[in-house]
Amino acid sequence: MGSVLHPLLRWHGAALTAAGVALAVVSVLPAVAQEAPGGKGGFFSRSFGGGKEGGDEPGAYVSPSAIPNSSPGDLGVNLPQPLHKLEPIALPNTELGGLPQPELSLPALPAYAPQNSVAANPLARTRRLHLDARLVKDGAKLPSGLVWRLFSPIPGVDGKLALIASAKGGSADFEIPAGSYLMHVGLGRAGVTKRIDIGGPASNEDIVLDAGGLRMNARVGANGAIPPDKLRFDVYSDEVVESDRRLIAGDVDANSVVALNAGSYQIVSHYGDENAEVHGEVKIEAGKVTDVTLQHSAAQLTMKLLRDKGGEAIADTAWQVMTGDGDLVEERVGAFPSMVLAEGNYLVVAKNRDKTYQRDFTVEAGKNADVELLTTDVLPAQDSDQGSGD
Repeated sequence: MGSVLHPLLRWHGAALTAAGVALAVVSVLPAVAQEAPGGKGGFFSRSFGGGKEGGDEPGAYVSPSAIPNSSPGDLGVNLPQPLHKLEPIALPNTELGGLPQPELSLPALPAYAPQNSVAANPLARTRRLHLDARLVKDGAKLPSGLVWRLFSPIPGVDGKLALIASAKGGSADFEIPAGSYLMHVGLGRAGVTKRIDIGGPASNEDIVLDAGGLRMNARVGANGAIPPDKLRFDVYSDEVVESDRRLIAGDVDANSVVALNAGSYQIVSHYGDENAEVHGEVKIEAGKVTDVTLQHSAAQLTMKLLRDKGGEAIADTAWQVMTGDGDLVEERVGAFPSMVLAEGNYLVVAKNRDKTYQRDFTVEAGKNADVELLTTDVLPAQDSDQGSGD
């Protein structure tokens, strides 16, 4: 006689097969009566509404406690999962007293077949994976600063690779089931991805990052030092077309070391928050720290509106600084705002109460200075041939 599923499909008694635990699927769609091979009364010969034909017990469905918090495909690979407790629940009889009963509306419970946990299934044992990383081949093992991540090689339903395990520090050890994984190790902005196949009881992987370091600084004028808190750097990829370049590291502090994969990069140095910036190109060699110092042509200017030369600056003054071509560079409000401007010619406009004042000035590289406007010798904008500049 052919095998017939038990009427109550007793989950805890499912037998182990050569591939692991036999999978059982529960459907919540109305069942179509059909005879199981070898006789009547099989699991699929009964509707979910129940019945007494042949002395069968009422049908069953899986209780909500058996539904996992996440779908079994979240990891994208057939990894062992904890065995969930399944609680068959008898459904009410719809033929009480021979009176017709309303159709039972069941919730749309998903079909689910849990996998054995590693501890419960001796066939799914873990393997040990030991990982080391070096900057260059035959170099010293990196003792710290690494971030290790193991991913499933198969994208999940969201199109992303599921994270299996991670670790931080130097060398890393994982206990994971046999199989294939994508391993990524990162050091700062440097990193490498490699496919790893785990088969034997233990595996060792030695990863070469092929990376180095970049330390950036800048000066102004003739060897003038710039305060570190006024410097910041951006590192971009080295595509030929500027619009295609990707930001690799942004707002990097002066004299700090950034780890990068070996190769060429574009760097931008910002002095202050206005228009003083310079560009450069650098090549990173694996296993070495490359020092770069960029040269700025700029200066720090302080704006003042005075009634008398050498007097106190007038408070509550609104300022506009424009290039010689009329492009707005900066707007500030205050008695003596300070700003860093690239070398060149500028127009400054000061407005206080109902009067507006303006004057031209020139910025020379490395020569910090005060830009003073006097209320006695600078004509109000309405009486000037140049206008207010607003």
